[in-house]
Amino acid sequence: MNKKVLIMSASTGGGHNRAAKAIKEELENRKVDDFNIECHIIDSLKLVNTTVDKVISNGYEKSALYTPKAYGSLYRISENSFISRNEFKHNPLTSFMAIKFAKLIREYKPDIIIGTHPFPMIALSMLKKNSDELKETNKNSSETMQLITEPINMIKDPLYKVYSKLDMPPLISVLTDYTTHSTWLQNEISYYIVGHEYVKELLIDEGVPESKIKTFGIPVEKSFLSHRPKDKVLEELGLDPSKTTLLLMGGSFGAGNIKETFQELIDIERDFQIIAIAGKNETLKEKLNKKLSTTITDKKIVVLGFVKNMNDILASVDVIVTKPGGLTTTEALLKGVPMIVPFFIPGQEEENLEFLMNCGVALTPTKKYTLSILVRILIDSPIRLQLMRENINAIKKDNSAEKIANLILSNLQ
Repeated sequence: MNKKVLIMSASTGGGHNRAAKAIKEELENRKVDDFNIECHIIDSLKLVNTTVDKVISNGYEKSALYTPKAYGSLYRISENSFISRNEFKHNPLTSFMAIKFAKLIREYKPDIIIGTHPFPMIALSMLKKNSDELKETNKNSSETMQLITEPINMIKDPLYKVYSKLDMPPLISVLTDYTTHSTWLQNEISYYIVGHEYVKELLIDEGVPESKIKTFGIPVEKSFLSHRPKDKVLEELGLDPSKTTLLLMGGSFGAGNIKETFQELIDIERDFQIIAIAGKNETLKEKLNKKLSTTITDKKIVVLGFVKNMNDILASVDVIVTKPGGLTTTEALLKGVPMIVPFFIPGQEEENLEFLMNCGVALTPTKKYTLSILVRILIDSPIRLQLMRENINAIKKDNSAEKIANLILSNLQ
């Protein structure tokens, strides 16, 4: 007998898909006596429509790179208290998604659905709410003559056939940031997986029952958890393993003031070396290399594009200078690397930074306490770095994917 698991993701940033892959990997590695596990990841926006996918996914990337303040404003508007957790269920895009998802559920017949992005979970929650209500109404109508006309009235609903005879499985949401947002909050969610107890308290304040919240952490793939020796990795990059190493990056598409921050790091009068990663942003990589070729410095500096061995690199550096995306933050914590955050996309990354600062694992430059001052303090006072590492050890969540898989299996059984 097979048990089927659907993992609904979306390509707005790399974190949602990577979390989905981590869960799938862990589930497929499990051996269960009573049944086999069949697991599929669905890019929900691509399933709905290629145009919708391009508009939303590319729109997120472009706004993150070029108009982050506009993105932050939209984030805050959608978070305002006048928008309830169920308001998102009543718009044309959600209804369109629901029709596509209903067809997928009827064909695939999943036993459980996991979401690593809020958009598909809104539509799925709408399906579950209406299909459950329809079943209850039909049940009552056969018992009470007063209600017998209710199913007939529901036929007027254009989505009636979508909800009719639809068996919706339990829904589990995996939050991929260290904060909450109203788009995640749906009454029909069975469990919320969150990155830390702080996030649990945020959900409780939003009215989510404590019994629904699991503080398992944000999942990463097993391959990330292992790494090669630091000396070997740095030597391959032409760097000195005995020197302090700073890593500069801005996520998979190189967002943030990377170029300006790169120059600031070069100008700091301390003996350290720099790894700069531009991600998939080839234009940024060219600009960094051009800047390096016209700069006189005694620092050892390496500029890289998209890398597949981030597990090795993160384990080989002393500090990461970056924006606080959910997966970037999680990976830095798992490798025990303190963070300096000079830039962020307003919205969830801004709130991720608040989490990091409250936990004492990151610093952020201000008008007076510049990036240069923060770096000099950390290099001159190694005990500061050590304190940050100890704080990281106190908050990081190991084995998240395993714990999520255990929860899924317990529900399947």
